[in-house]
Amino acid sequence: MLSIRFSRTGKKKQPYFRVILTERQKDPWGKYIELLGNYNPRTKVANLKEDRIKYWLSVGAQATVSIHNLLIKQGLIEGKKKNPVKVSKTRQERMKKAKGEADAKVETAKAKEAEDKARAEAPVEASAEQPAETPAEPRPEADQPLAEAKEEAPKIEV
Repeated sequence: MLSIRFSRTGKKKQPYFRVILTERQKDPWGKYIELLGNYNPRTKVANLKEDRIKYWLSVGAQATVSIHNLLIKQGLIEGKKKNPVKVSKTRQERMKKAKGEADAKVETAKAKEAEDKARAEAPVEASAEQPAETPAEPRPEADQPLAEAKEEAPKIEV
């Protein structure tokens, strides 16, 4: 089966990709059937041979997910972009379960917040049975000046 895919070229930390047509099982850095264009991800510039890409797609070649998304972005094909990451069914179930638990926590937090807000807005009724609080009496040592407290301290003579 033929595949339209990227083949990375360029220097370290400076990627540059060739868009090539090759067998799906072959090494993307080995020999290829046809060079269909170039793509620079740093500047987002794609130089593609549109007529050759359309021809190979019509013949039955499959584009990789990255190439498919690039072709949609360039307007060569119609459709939705594909997600390049495949999530297993068990992982999807775990994610749904975690999302449900998170939603439940948010719901309880909202309910608690609404309850607290209702309590705060409720009118406060003063009860006649509760006496008004009296201010606490000052402590006697707080009334003494600091100088007097020092004089009372025992003096040691040498």
